[in-house]
Amino acid sequence: MVSVRTAYKCRAYPDQVQASVLNRTFGCVRVVWNQTLAWRHQRYQADKTGTTFAQANAYLTAMKATEELAWLNEVSSVPLQQAIRHQQVAYTAFFAKRARYPRFKSRQGHVNAAKNILAAGLAVAGAPPAMPAELMSATPDPPGCNRL
Repeated sequence: MVSVRTAYKCRAYPDQVQASVLNRTFGCVRVVWNQTLAWRHQRYQADKTGTTFAQANAYLTAMKATEELAWLNEVSSVPLQQAIRHQQVAYTAFFAKRARYPRFKSRQGHVNAAKNILAAGLAVAGAPPAMPAELMSATPDPPGCNRL
């Protein structure tokens, strides 16, 4: 049996409430990335030891427990943990000499968080549910989406 993969290119038009949730999530992901990066750098400068994903994840839990960053609990934990995982991958690539040292994220930077949104379980309106490839070809495209 031949497996056929289909991709959809969709553009989301969130309403004001959804945009607020997305912006808050993106901001929290940026803060977690920057705080963890600074912590990793400071920890290495002080102790000359590396940081594992488990240690960085424990630091995220500690950050959320502080009164100063308690507002991180208002968003889903999945995108925050995913930011830690992406940072771990960035460090792995740096030490393997495949990439440069991870940098801090700016508020004006490009928001590339589609993976985080989907991982958080936010549904895309009009997107088809997961189904076998043989049924996918009989399914009409969702409005506003183009097959790639």
